[in-house]
Amino acid sequence: MRYGFWLPVFGGWLRNIDDEQMPATWDYVQDLTLKAEALGYDLTLIAELNLNDIKGTEADSLDAWSTAAALAAITKKLELMVAVRPTFHNPAMLAKQAANIDRISNGRLTLNVVSSWWRDEAIKYGIPFDEHDDRYARTSEWLDVLTNTWGQQHTTHTGRYYTIEDNILSPKPHPHRTYSRAPELLTRPTLYAGGESETAKNLIAAKCDAYLMHGDDPTTIATKIADMRQRRAQHPHLPEMIFGVTGYCIVRDSEAEANREVDRICQQPDPTKSPEGFANFQQWISGSQLEKKISLRDYSVSNRGLQSGLIGTPEAVAQRLADFEAAGCSLVLLQSSPQHTEMARFAAQVMPPR
Repeated sequence: MRYGFWLPVFGGWLRNIDDEQMPATWDYVQDLTLKAEALGYDLTLIAELNLNDIKGTEADSLDAWSTAAALAAITKKLELMVAVRPTFHNPAMLAKQAANIDRISNGRLTLNVVSSWWRDEAIKYGIPFDEHDDRYARTSEWLDVLTNTWGQQHTTHTGRYYTIEDNILSPKPHPHRTYSRAPELLTRPTLYAGGESETAKNLIAAKCDAYLMHGDDPTTIATKIADMRQRRAQHPHLPEMIFGVTGYCIVRDSEAEANREVDRICQQPDPTKSPEGFANFQQWISGSQLEKKISLRDYSVSNRGLQSGLIGTPEAVAQRLADFEAAGCSLVLLQSSPQHTEMARFAAQVMPPR
């Protein structure tokens, strides 16, 4: 199992707790990332939103790409998985930018491709907002341009969304994965993606390398992995997929202590204090095609993190992670609060020695 963590670019993951002691500042994320690398974490996911959907749109939100470039220069081993939304980025320009950051990091950049869901954010930044299936059609074409410009010179593309004439991109990214069945993808950084609609899953199986899932129990995750493996089998020139799951982690000395923390972070929200946060949450639900009904408990913590069940004693959390690994996951992306405290606890009590 590889251990990753969400970089707290929004100042936290809890919608009902105002101050999580993890400010959305360069100083905090720099310090946290360097400590995480020293503790043995494998990667960090740097989310991309220009507005803060957790603490409210007036709250601070760090830019993903400039943050990633800065971290690339000061880290040595950590994989930097940067979220990227095709709607917000010309694919040829993004390919150039990503290749440069990949070179700065000596081949540690990967991408989490996200088809945007937040209409209000797009409008506020002057970006056209496509409806669900149109967003994935754009993403599909965007991935073609990205992969081709990374893998060859003199790329020309004429499509519904993008027109590229004789693109030249130098330097290319570092060689990342060896695709014996797809040598044209040799220089491509790993492409992660998530989604629960039929459109999303078919696209990911055909054009990405890894499938990321929101929080769920190991049995449900195993079913999703089996389904994605079947979809992937329709593309025999591609290697096997990587699977990862998100989880909000609470490690305590007893189950009772862990449950008290769950109660604290899932307290009934005060609608007079965070109406905007709840409205943003509702936009995420309406803008996505999710497989599972979302509850108030899910509202309290980002990305359905509590449903992964990484809550309890170190032994219980370690067993839960083993269950995810048995289901087919080789990566877990952790959220916790405050992260500088909880990530150190998790590394000491749950992660195997590195």
